[in-house]
Amino acid sequence: MIKVNLIAVGKVKEEYFSKGIDEYAKRLKKYCDFKIVEIKEENLKNESPSEIADALESEGKNILKAIKGEYFVFAIEGKKLSSETFAETINGRIKKGGEINFVIGSSHGLSDTVKNAAAGKISFSDMTLPHTLFRLVCCEQIYRAFTIIGGAAYHK
Repeated sequence: MIKVNLIAVGKVKEEYFSKGIDEYAKRLKKYCDFKIVEIKEENLKNESPSEIADALESEGKNILKAIKGEYFVFAIEGKKLSSETFAETINGRIKKGGEINFVIGSSHGLSDTVKNAAAGKISFSDMTLPHTLFRLVCCEQIYRAFTIIGGAAYHK
């Protein structure tokens, strides 16, 4: 069974988001070995550009330590994919073998080091979403992709 890792900076504090994320993680067990890896978000004092850059580099080092193999990042400058195309991307990785890794950065994004080494950059929207909501949406889209691949009736 393929391993799918969602590496995300920060913790989910709201119970309503946690319940939704847990529900999709449970559903995904039918299709893959799904795991969420939380990376500690750096605490910022004044959010100066240099402090943000340092925090992103520190988070980036921890992200890269958590990844085995190729990975995709979610970034606003990434390519917008339909659910079907996202499913094709995942299916292509399944056929190659190994693990599939997706990365969600902090509220300040991701370091260029992490973004530039990614196999691809994906954007779900030009809109800005809270990171915990995006984590829920991401889990749902990964689940939807597997249902598309498997021909389940979930995706209409």
